[in-house]
Amino acid sequence: MYSKASLVLGFSIMIFSAWAVISATAWPWKAALFPLVIGIPVFCLAAAEVLWVLLGSTPQEQAMDFQLSTHLPRKTMLQRTLVSVGWIVGFFAAIVLVGFLIAVPLFVFLYLKVQGREGWVFSSVFTLVVWVFFYGLFDQLLHLPFPDGWIQVWTGLN
Repeated sequence: MYSKASLVLGFSIMIFSAWAVISATAWPWKAALFPLVIGIPVFCLAAAEVLWVLLGSTPQEQAMDFQLSTHLPRKTMLQRTLVSVGWIVGFFAAIVLVGFLIAVPLFVFLYLKVQGREGWVFSSVFTLVVWVFFYGLFDQLLHLPFPDGWIQVWTGLN
């Protein structure tokens, strides 16, 4: 037994992602990169979903409502949620204040040291690898302009 909604959604996503990929092949390389990088995996995942629905032998389970962890105290869940929101807001604030090229390695290092309680060597090496990948891909390869942060603008260090 298969779900008609999953089948229709899977086929729809396959059609739209195929259309995006085929359309992007006529564009210049830089313009086509994003639709190709997103469209091809999305098409493959949608095709896998369609095959799973059609060829799956187990009946579809009933949908469940979303539930938070019930085995943890409410205070613990609230604390973890607030810590996560704090990290996200801190990352956004760092982007605004110092820009992406400084905020990304700063966030990775602080998260590993403070939240992950990792050692200095691992945190430093991992941060360096992330920064080299981020800088190499977005700045050097794709030439995406990242605006300076407010601190660079205010101090004239841009």
